Amino acid sequence: MNAMNDKWYSGMARTEDWWAVWLGLIMFMASVSSLWGWELTGWMAKPDTWVWEKFSIEGVLKSSGKPEWHPALSLLVTYLVFTVLTCLAAWSMKFDLKQFFIGWTILFVMTWIIWIIGNEAHFKASVYEMDKYGLSWGLSLGSGFSYLLALLIGLIIGNFFKNTARFLNEAAKPEWFIKTAIVFLGIKIGVMSIEAAGFITELVMTGVAATFVAYMLFWPIVYALGRRVFHLSRDAAAVLSSGISICGISAAIATAGAIRARPALPAFVSILVVIFAMFELIILPGFYTAIAPEQPIVNGSALGLTVKTDGADAAAGAMLDELMRANAEANLGIVWKEGWILMASLTTKIWIDMFIGVWAFVLALVWVYKVERKPGQSKIGLMEIWHRFPKFVLGYLLVWFSYIMLASSGSEAAETLHKAAAAVEGPMRNMMFMLTFISIGIITDFSKLKGMGKLALLYAIALFGIIAPIAYGVAWIFHRGMMPPVL
Repeated sequence: MNAMNDKWYSGMARTEDWWAVWLGLIMFMASVSSLWGWELTGWMAKPDTWVWEKFSIEGVLKSSGKPEWHPALSLLVTYLVFTVLTCLAAWSMKFDLKQFFIGWTILFVMTWIIWIIGNEAHFKASVYEMDKYGLSWGLSLGSGFSYLLALLIGLIIGNFFKNTARFLNEAAKPEWFIKTAIVFLGIKIGVMSIEAAGFITELVMTGVAATFVAYMLFWPIVYALGRRVFHLSRDAAAVLSSGISICGISAAIATAGAIRARPALPAFVSILVVIFAMFELIILPGFYTAIAPEQPIVNGSALGLTVKTDGADAAAGAMLDELMRANAEANLGIVWKEGWILMASLTTKIWIDMFIGVWAFVLALVWVYKVERKPGQSKIGLMEIWHRFPKFVLGYLLVWFSYIMLASSGSEAAETLHKAAAAVEGPMRNMMFMLTFISIGIITDFSKLKGMGKLALLYAIALFGIIAPIAYGVAWIFHRGMMPPVL
């Protein structure tokens, strides 16, 4: 798409970025309707902790806000509501609607089966809940086991059942799912902002520093490494530098479009981003939990600076949140509130994302007026920044600040809104995380690394030798000793 020839409203009905905003706002408005006496979110189903010996539908599922409903009815309504909304979006985005519907249904069923299994007490229950469920042993992984299981099954499908993976690709949209979840997350950030305004302010300031580090430190270093050591062309070095330094696939595509790079380059870089994101997703949450179990906010912020796709960052942040809280409860005797470690990761990442439009614009100017210097080249307009800007961030910010304003109107309004919004920022958001994990696995094909040895080597060196250590150092400087609220 040539963004410079589009209107400001182009893509509002045909891109995943915008549809993440619309789905998030629809559910947020449904929760806001509680202020007028309507109950439009309580139908959402959610899994409950259970044990093998006492399996029953009533034991493994429950309704978010309608306890009189049978859990199977809540799950059916959950499927119908999200199927209608996602199919409407798929039709608007010109997907193959029949294939999307079938693929979505399969993903939905798989997601809920995996989610229910992951909530079995031997996998999820904390050490302090062993007696409650009559357990003699347990992994105490919290919801982290569900995420890992979804990722593992997705990777098995993506690498060993490739015909199935190709069929499901029409519905396996991890970037869309996670961006929708992030818009939902705006509600939780709103709640947290009211509870601890100073905490949020400090995270925002770190986000500013992270933005400077990503654009003005990581990018030049990786670009110089690519040009001088690996002898890459200018466009290849620029696209790879944006992909690994800023925000993954979206940055690689935005950079390629801005500098008019060869069409194959963003595709190659995107493959590397997705595959390396899998390694980060599998390795970093457990690694950070092991090396710094008493530095939860440092770990979350470092993750946001290191993991380069929104989907993988949010998914890794969610896993880190679960693993660190489970570890703290088991080994430190502390019960941290859910979501604060994830918020540290996402706040850092979103700040970096927000300026990709500006960076694409800057690179376009450099390429047009310095690198290429072609006579008659069209001028770059400010509208380019708007088209490159990640729109889901607008939804996230709108939900965040709208929640704060509405909840600040009075204690009764705040209580009503929080109760209705809990279904959106809780089980709906977690369902989108689960869909993200299984979808990331399905679209990841490790065999595609063949033939990309030089790019893969540069990516690995830059990621693990430059970006990860510096990111952790920055996070340590800003967040050392910061802790989530304790229950």
